[in-house]
Amino acid sequence: MGIITLTTDLGDKDIYQAALKGSILKVLPTANIVDVTHSIPAFNIQQAAFVLKNSYYYFPDNTVHLIGIDTVYNKDVKYLAVKFNNHYFVGADNGIFCLMFNTDPDEMVEISIMQDLKYLHFPLTDIFVKAACHLAKGGSLLEIGEPVDGIEKKMNLQPVIEKNQIRGMVIYIDSFQNVITNITKELFMKIQQGRKFTLYFKRNETITKLSWYYNEVDEGEKLCLFGISDHLEIAINKGNASGLLGLNLGDSVIIDFE
Repeated sequence: MGIITLTTDLGDKDIYQAALKGSILKVLPTANIVDVTHSIPAFNIQQAAFVLKNSYYYFPDNTVHLIGIDTVYNKDVKYLAVKFNNHYFVGADNGIFCLMFNTDPDEMVEISIMQDLKYLHFPLTDIFVKAACHLAKGGSLLEIGEPVDGIEKKMNLQPVIEKNQIRGMVIYIDSFQNVITNITKELFMKIQQGRKFTLYFKRNETITKLSWYYNEVDEGEKLCLFGISDHLEIAINKGNASGLLGLNLGDSVIIDFE
């Protein structure tokens, strides 16, 4: 029984999510379908890449991850199936693979499965489903497509690094309204080298200590820590950090080291 995860911008109120799952079960009734999320903002491949990049490796090897972001029919966009780190990914070549992986995938093909004209405007329930189910059954990439050499390139905005400072930005806000930045734990430790620091953000707010867990401070107090994604987070213990601190996607954060 193969595992197929779903990461999409389909939401929960329309028929699209049901159509996708039903299509999978028609082709592979024994599929173990796991929802990663269907709440990615429409067409936002950066948000989808962040979620999937930081969650796929919790699944067993050979899991198939179906990516339904910006997948409406476009004659100029290729549909790819790729293998990376013993996992399979099926999605549009719209830059998301570049955003997810630090290196090129181990193997990749452009999917050549013929499409049913009935689903021409919605390849997600046809081409993507057929490819994902084929891989979940143990099929090879070369049976569903032709090898390709490269993928569409898109770049995540990287922090600006100086000897005594890191300038980053907010890249994700989770459902608890914790604010996640593009500053990784690895980068922070490399520049910090044991020094004290001050984290500055909107409204002249500051934090000068790393916490290990959210309730290390009193309820309603702000904190920063490295969460499950190993990215620096700004949070409020049992509070809404994004709303109460006025932090939104794209906002700047600065860390000064003594």
